[in-house]
Amino acid sequence: MAAAGIPTAREALLRRMYEVFSTDERDAFVPRCLAPDVDWPNVLDGVRLHGHDEVRAYWARQFTAGHPLVRLEGLRLDGDGEAVVATVRQGMRDGDGEHWGGTVEHVYRFGGDGLVTRMDVRAGARELSVRPRNHG
Repeated sequence: MAAAGIPTAREALLRRMYEVFSTDERDAFVPRCLAPDVDWPNVLDGVRLHGHDEVRAYWARQFTAGHPLVRLEGLRLDGDGEAVVATVRQGMRDGDGEHWGGTVEHVYRFGGDGLVTRMDVRAGARELSVRPRNHG
């Protein structure tokens, strides 16, 4: 089912990202979905990450701590008509099975090449505070 107003290629890319996130395909998929200089939130530490290597390291850290799950529940255009908002249910897999929690919104911005250039996380109507990372 197509999401109203979202370009087909962007919708397909995001749907595939959520399909592969909890699998071993996620690292190989990074260059096909994220711009080389992607700006990504590290919600665990409250900082911003930049580039494929930092995002891969962050995801590896998440999977070392547990097995995170994300289930895409919907896509829509943001109020600006440019960003795509994904409503996502978060969960965790452990020895007892899958445990699902609440939903958050992932807000994606895209470059001219169709790859994700920035992602932000919003809990309900407010954006989670993530400060820029000092690269010095």
